[in-house]
Amino acid sequence: MNDMPLFPQRIKERRPLIHNMTNIVVANFTANGLLAIGASPVMASAKEEVADMAKAADALVLNLGTLDTDMIEAMLIAGRSANVHGIPVILDPVGAGATPYRTKVSVKMLKELRVSIVRGNAAEIAQLMGEAGEIKGVDCVESESSLRSPEALFDLAARAADRFGTIVAISGKEDVITDGTTGYIIEGGHPMLTNITGSGCLLTSVIGAFAAIESDLLLAGAAAMSYYGCSAVHAYRTAGHRGPGSFQTAFLDALAEIDQFDTAASTITPRQASVRRKVWL
Repeated sequence: MNDMPLFPQRIKERRPLIHNMTNIVVANFTANGLLAIGASPVMASAKEEVADMAKAADALVLNLGTLDTDMIEAMLIAGRSANVHGIPVILDPVGAGATPYRTKVSVKMLKELRVSIVRGNAAEIAQLMGEAGEIKGVDCVESESSLRSPEALFDLAARAADRFGTIVAISGKEDVITDGTTGYIIEGGHPMLTNITGSGCLLTSVIGAFAAIESDLLLAGAAAMSYYGCSAVHAYRTAGHRGPGSFQTAFLDALAEIDQFDTAASTITPRQASVRRKVWL
């Protein structure tokens, strides 16, 4: 973890191009958040150009918040192009479990694409696993994550990573991330994040930016979640205590100063997964 403090500086130096295929609710906030940390966002979604855009990008983020048939087709085209050209693909299965259709599309993405990292809340990941997880609209019911201990969340993420062959990150009161074998539990952040729309979606794109500049994707994801949480704490202390509007503005300002933060503001605990890995004969 000694290289973690250098990640924000490397993003500002390289200005990685992050191709976001995201939902209409959060596109502006996501773009501004990526600009704040020093990345370069692009929001192309036309199926005629997404293969070329994904090829040119340093990371591809697929966000399933506002689905339609054309967007799904375009996402698959972009994802296949990213896979061919070795570009990391980050998937946010927004609202998985809210409807059977949304869950089906999320699983389809995981089956047809080589996804590098999946980031969701506890209920979304549980739904992808066919387990209980209460969804209201596209949001996780608050008690869902609070009823699970960090260790239980880590176990859920590890089992999902094992099933889908990808790194799985679950954000909430505590964040966890694992490749199914090893990983991290990250304590930090601030509950005010739940009062602004798109905070989880932006986190997924920030993970994409960190993955764009670091080949160790597990470490990149852990670093992104840690710095994101530190930014939230800093934002609340400076102006966010006034309310969600002030917090959102202060949060963008904090993201712009992300290279000045010490991740000691969050607790990052390495973990070994207890998943019994499948062996195919």
